[in-house]
Amino acid sequence: MAVFAYDRGMAIQLKSARVERWPIAADFVAVHGAHIDVIVAEVAGEGAIGRGEGTPVAALGEDAATCRDQILRAAAHLGGLDTAAARAAVQELLPPGAARNALDCALWELEAKEKGLRLWQLAGCDAAPTARVTAYTLLPGSPGAMAEQAATAEADGYGLLRIEWTGDNDRLRVTGARKGAPNARLIVDAAARWGEADILSEAEALADLGVEMIEQPVPVGADALLDPVYAPVPFVADESCQTAADVARIGAFYDGVHIKLDQTGGLTEALRIADAADAAGLAIMVGSAVSTSLAILPAFVLAQRAKWVDLGGPTHLAEDREGGFEYRGGRIGPPVM
Repeated sequence: MAVFAYDRGMAIQLKSARVERWPIAADFVAVHGAHIDVIVAEVAGEGAIGRGEGTPVAALGEDAATCRDQILRAAAHLGGLDTAAARAAVQELLPPGAARNALDCALWELEAKEKGLRLWQLAGCDAAPTARVTAYTLLPGSPGAMAEQAATAEADGYGLLRIEWTGDNDRLRVTGARKGAPNARLIVDAAARWGEADILSEAEALADLGVEMIEQPVPVGADALLDPVYAPVPFVADESCQTAADVARIGAFYDGVHIKLDQTGGLTEALRIADAADAAGLAIMVGSAVSTSLAILPAFVLAQRAKWVDLGGPTHLAEDREGGFEYRGGRIGPPVM
C-alpha cells in the first residue's frame, strides 16, 4: 500500500491496486478463454473514494500482475500532490496502458467527488450522458455462420455490427453478415492486414456491401500507404493513434480515430485525443476491451462525442458489477453504479 498526501493536511491514499478475475460468458469462451483478469485501483481522499479499472493490453506485453506493480510504484512518487496534480504526474510516471488507465480514472472519479461534481461535468460535457447505439462484434466464422449471427443480433435490436478481418474468406464473411442482417449498419476492423493488398479494391468491395467504416487497414507506421487512396468508405485509425500527438502525424491519412482508454492510458489522454481529432475534423470512435462496467464509466462519458461506439465489453462476461450498464435494443444506457 502506498500513501501520498496533500500539503494542506488532507491525505490521499492508494487503498489498493488489485487483480480481479471475471468469468467469461459461455458464448465467448472460445475467443477470450474462461476468464479475464483486470486491474483495479482505488484511491481515497477526504471522505471520498475513486476507482478505476483497466484491462491489460496484450499487444503491449501487459499482464495484470505487472500492471498492479506499476501502480504501486507510481503511487510512491505522488506525495504532496492534490488530486489534479497527481493525475498530471501519472501521465509522466506511467506509460500508456492498463495501469495508467486504472489509476488515472480512479483519480478522475476522486476529483469529481471532492468537487461535488459528476464525472461528465468534470470532463467538460454540456449535459449528462445518454444512451448510445453500441456495436455488436460478430465472432469469426463461415459465411453461413456469420449470416446466422448477424440475423440473431439484428433480431435482438443491434443495428450496428462489427466484423473483424481474419485473412480468411473475409469478403465472403462480410457478404454473409450482410445477407443475415440486410438492414444493419456494418463496420469492419481490417486489423492492419491490408499492407500488401489492393486497398482501394478492398474498400470498394466493402462499400458495395454497405460497410460504412473501416478500422486500421494498414500496419502501424505504414499509414502513408493510404495517402493516394480515395476510398468510398472512411478509414479510422486504431493502433496508429494512441496519443494526441499522433493525430497530427496520421490525420492526413485517416477520416477518424478509434479511442480506447487502455490504449491511451486513461481518460486524460483520451480527452486530449478527442480534442485534437475535433480540431483536425476527424470523426471519433470509442471502444473498449472485455471489462466490467467500472471500466466503461469514463469511456461512456467520452462516447457522447463519438460517431461510432463499441462499448460492449461487459456483455462478454458471465456477470457484471452490481448496478452496471444496461444493454437493451442495441444501445448502452447509463449505469446506476
